[in-house]
Amino acid sequence: MSFWDVLIQQLVNGLILGSFYALVALGYSMVYGIIKLLNFAHGDIYMVGAFICLTVFGKLTESFDIGIPDWGMVILAIFAAMFIAAVLGYLSQRFAYRPLLEAPRLSLLITAIGVSLVVSNSVMGITNSRPLFFTGGIDNAAGIRLGDIRITYIQIIIVAVSAIFMLMLNLFIGRTITGKAMRAIALDKNTCRLMGINVNKIIALTFMIGSALAAVAGGLACVYYGNVQYTMGFTIGIKAFTAAVIGGIGSIPGAMLGGLLLGLLEAVGTQLLGSEWRDVFTFGILILILIFRPNGLLGRSEIERM
Repeated sequence: MSFWDVLIQQLVNGLILGSFYALVALGYSMVYGIIKLLNFAHGDIYMVGAFICLTVFGKLTESFDIGIPDWGMVILAIFAAMFIAAVLGYLSQRFAYRPLLEAPRLSLLITAIGVSLVVSNSVMGITNSRPLFFTGGIDNAAGIRLGDIRITYIQIIIVAVSAIFMLMLNLFIGRTITGKAMRAIALDKNTCRLMGINVNKIIALTFMIGSALAAVAGGLACVYYGNVQYTMGFTIGIKAFTAAVIGGIGSIPGAMLGGLLLGLLEAVGTQLLGSEWRDVFTFGILILILIFRPNGLLGRSEIERM
C-alpha cells in the first residue's frame, strides 16, 4: 500500500473512533449545558451499555431460538442497553445530583467522581475484573474494497447509526417543545420555574437521553472490538470530555464536531508518528486550538449572572 492509501485507511478508522467519541461527548455537553456539571461518570455509563449489550445478546442467542438473525439480536441488545443506561442515568441524577443542584459546583464535581467510582467498581465486582468477549456470528471482516483501501460493513453501519442518532438529537433539541425547554433551562432555571416548566423533569430527561446515547456507543463498540472490560469507560470518558471541550462544551453540534475531529487527529497522529506518540500529537493540536479558541470551535462566551 502507498502512503496515501494507508493515510486514507487511517482516516476511515479515525472516523469510526470519532463516531464513538461524538456519541459519548453529546451526553457531556447536554448535562453541562443544562446544569453546568462535568459528569465524569458518563464514560462508565458507556461501559455499562457495552456490558449490557453483550449480556443481553448472549442470553438471547443461548436461551431463545426465535429465528432472528444475529444482527437482529444485536439491535435488540442495544435497545436493552439504551433502556438500562437511561434508567441508570435517571437514578444517578435523582439521588446523587438533584439534591446538590443549588450547592457549589465543586460539590457536584466531587459527587460525579464518586458516582463514577461506584459504577466502575460495581461492574468490576460483578465481572470479577475479567473481560468478556463478543462471540456472535457477525463477520467483522466483510466489506468492500476501493483499491487497497478496505471498508467493512460494520464500519459503514457504525458511521450511519451514529449520524442518525446525532441528527435525531439535533432535531429534537431544535424543533420540539421539550428541546426548547432544555435550551431555556440552560439559560435560566429560576425563570423557567416561574413560567411553569418542570425543571427537574427536564433535567432527568437530559440525563436519560445522554446515557442512552452513550449506551449506543458502548453497544457498537462491543460488536466492533469484540470485547468489553470494566476499565473501558475511563479512557473514552476522558477523550469524549476533551472532544466536548474542543467543540464547545454545551453545544450539541460542537460535541459532534469535536468527537469526529479528535478521532481523525488520533488516526493522523498514529500514521505520522506511531501509536506511542498518538496522544502527544492529538492533545498538542487540541491545546493549540484552545489557545486560539478558548470557548471551543462552536462555543460561545457566557455572561456569569450574579
